[in-house]
This record gives sequence, structure tokens and C-alpha cells, in this order.
Amino acid sequence: MKCFNFYFGEKKEEPKTPRPNSFPPSFTDRESRQSGSEFNSQNASDTSTESRGRNHFPDMSESNLKVFTFTELKQVTKNFSRTAKLGEGGFGCVFKGMIKSSEDPAKKIDVAIKQLGKRGLQGHKEWVTEVNVLGVVEHTNLVKLIGYCAEDDERGIQRLLIYEYMPNGSVEDHLSIRSLTPLTWDTRLRIALDAARGLTYLHEEMDFQIIFRDFKSSNILLDENWNAKLSDFGLARLGPPDGLTHVSTAVVGTMGYAAPEYIQSGRLTSKSDVWSYGVFLYELITGRRPLDRNRPRSEQKLLEWVKPHLSDARKFQHILDPRLDKKQILKSAHKLSLIANRCLARLPKTRPKMSQVLEMVDRVVEGSSNSEPLLKSKELSETDVKVTDGSWIGRVWPSKLVQT
Repeated sequence: MKCFNFYFGEKKEEPKTPRPNSFPPSFTDRESRQSGSEFNSQNASDTSTESRGRNHFPDMSESNLKVFTFTELKQVTKNFSRTAKLGEGGFGCVFKGMIKSSEDPAKKIDVAIKQLGKRGLQGHKEWVTEVNVLGVVEHTNLVKLIGYCAEDDERGIQRLLIYEYMPNGSVEDHLSIRSLTPLTWDTRLRIALDAARGLTYLHEEMDFQIIFRDFKSSNILLDENWNAKLSDFGLARLGPPDGLTHVSTAVVGTMGYAAPEYIQSGRLTSKSDVWSYGVFLYELITGRRPLDRNRPRSEQKLLEWVKPHLSDARKFQHILDPRLDKKQILKSAHKLSLIANRCLARLPKTRPKMSQVLEMVDRVVEGSSNSEPLLKSKELSETDVKVTDGSWIGRVWPSKLVQT
């Protein structure tokens, strides 16, 4: 297929995991989401810094993606029947199917097939971005894209993506109060670690940087062993080239997760993903969504609701997910909240890199029970936290939590 454009950017001085003939994708400059939980801004600049000096590579011959025909996908989904339907999202419908394994043709494997809905040019751009990203990156904590379909038939243009099947759904599914299988605390810690690994890989472990831009619990899927993998890269962007501090772009994403400086200015950096990760940690701690209009007005915005409870341990335990043993997880949850506070620092430059976040989360998962603070005392003295809509700027004193 010859519709994918690639950007041949300047490599960092010491590339960590380059892949032969694999180049970072060229991402579109204009994006917007239309659902009620998502937003876009007409005020932000649509001029992307990475568009300068772009070169085009017309095919993906070096990728391992398989090209499927629409007829093949109709057969494995029983003509996209309702019985094969797994769900529906902003992109379109997702169906379960079974295909022959490329490694062992005698064996069949389950796959998830995502079919682009009738969203016009914008949906196609996100589809292209998804293929471009997952066609050139590979990591244990990124969902594997097996192949794609792009052809026309009597019903028009068909755009589909074929992924490895993730039988345990999304983290959001299991954090929901309606879930029959709420996640244990140990599982939540492992998910936090897996998600941090995935973001660290995208930000720091390749010879180019990818900013996820839509990190949230519904985009973190769980395999049969409850390992977490990042999914849905339709809004991902290439990070700024060397010498530039950010990418200027239209503001898109999901309310409750987006970093305040990105909302206000459209300036996108990897620290925007770090903010979203901090919100996600509080989601794991509380079992609540970042924005929930079904709760009382004072509890609808997660960061506003947790703020008064962060001053001491007795208050802190009231925000813990009631489905968990509060006494058993209190110390560990305290430590995780300290990491969240670091990620939610008001100034982007004071937020840690994801590799630093990964190291801190790893220490929590290892179950360190000594009395030493998780972070250095100087770092613990004060953390600025600012809610996404700018309604408050509060001081959080996490050192009090460590001392309990």
C-alpha cells in the first residue's frame, strides 16, 4: 500500500533502539474529536514544528504488517455480525475474529478487528496515524497491530485495523462501579508499571519520540494474563525535533486527562503525557473517573475532589477505592500518590520524565516497606498541582503522608 508518509528526522546522538529502515511517521496537522467527553480548540496553532524538512517514503515494505482483503475480514467476522461485535468507540465498531497465525499456519489466533466508521477525512487521518505508529514500533506494553485493510467495495471505502485480541478489555472497564471483576491493588500496581513502561518506550527508548496525546484508562487494554498495553494511537504525534521545545497543534484529547498548559496554548510535549499519567494514578487509587457528571457536583472532577484529602493520612484514606482493603493498601497508595503529585506539577519542566516515573513506580511495586521516603526529602517538600480547567491551584504536602 502506498498512502503512508514517513518523516526522516534527525536522529539523537545515541539512538537506543533503532529499527532498520524504520522511520517515524508524519502526523497530520489538524485533528479534532467530536464526542461529549472530548474537545478541540480553534484558538491553538495548527502549525506543527515537525513538518519542517519532511521527506516522504511511499510504502511500508519494511514493516511486518499483513494486508488483508475486505472479503477475508467479512468471513472471519461472519459478515460483521452482531454476535462478533466487541464494542463501539469514536473510531468505529470492533469485532472479534479468528485468523491463521503467521508463525504457524496450522494454528488460528483470535484478533480484534476495528472498522472505521463514517467519519470522513478526519477518521481516515487517525487510521493512517495508527498504522504509521504501530507499523514502526514494537514493545511488550503496546498493543500489537497485525495488519490492515484499505480497499473499496460496493459500500464505499473500507478502512480496517487488525490487532491482537485483548480478552480482559480495558482498565476503564474494570475500574467502573458496574464491573463484576474490580481490579485488586496488586493488579493495579502492575498496570501502572506496564503503562509507565509503554510511555517510557515511546518517549525515550527510540531514535525518535512519539507523544501519545490520548493516554487514558480506556486506551489501556489487558491481555489474558492481565498485562497492560497501550492502544489507540490515532491522535499520537511525533515529538519536537532537536532544538525545539514543543509541537504546536490543535488541542484534542479527553477532558480530565489533558495537561493544562496544552489546553491553554496548544504546545504539546512529552510532559503532557506525564500529566495524563498522574491523573491515571489517582484513577487507580480512587476507582473514580477523572470527570464523572453522575456524581454530586463537588465530586465530579477527580483532582478537585482529592485535593482536600491529601494533607494527612486520615483524610487520605477516604479517597481510596472502597472495594479495596484500605488498611492493607494505605502505605502503598500513599507512595503512589506522591508519584502522581510529581506528574501533576504545575510547571511542565518540573515534572519527571517517564523513565524517572517508571523507576519510582517500580519501587512501589517491589513493595519497599522501609521507613525512608520514596523520594528525596527536598523533592517531597512541596508539589504544585493544578486542575485542568484552572479553577484552583493548590499546594500539596506529600511529606506528611510519608511520615504516617
